[in-house]
Amino acid sequence: MTERLSIQKVAEKFEVTQRTIRYYEERGLIKPSRNSGGHRSFSPKDVTRLGLVFRGKKYGFQLDEIKEMIHLFDQDPSGVRQLERTLDYGHEKLREVDDRIHELQELRAEMRQWLVKFEEELRERRGDPV
Repeated sequence: MTERLSIQKVAEKFEVTQRTIRYYEERGLIKPSRNSGGHRSFSPKDVTRLGLVFRGKKYGFQLDEIKEMIHLFDQDPSGVRQLERTLDYGHEKLREVDDRIHELQELRAEMRQWLVKFEEELRERRGDPV
């Protein structure tokens, strides 16, 4: 029999709160079974799914996107559809990251220009030689 984990153990494993795990269950990302006392009991599959959720969040995916990718695997055990959709989402996220990097580079250049202006202004006000 495979080892099942309590919500406390799963929360410790991923360094999150139990509330976070319950929230993901509420959103339909995982479906842990319940033991005879009514407590959540997480299978290795549940733990793997949670790992995918946390990895997806790390990479900027929305929960609905993650849920879709996970459920595609349930519908197509070969994983082909899941991989196709994951690639689509991944390329989209990469474009978003590239756009954000470009925006940040422009912001950095603008900030440098302002800093140069402020340094010049300060020297003038102090009467420092140029």
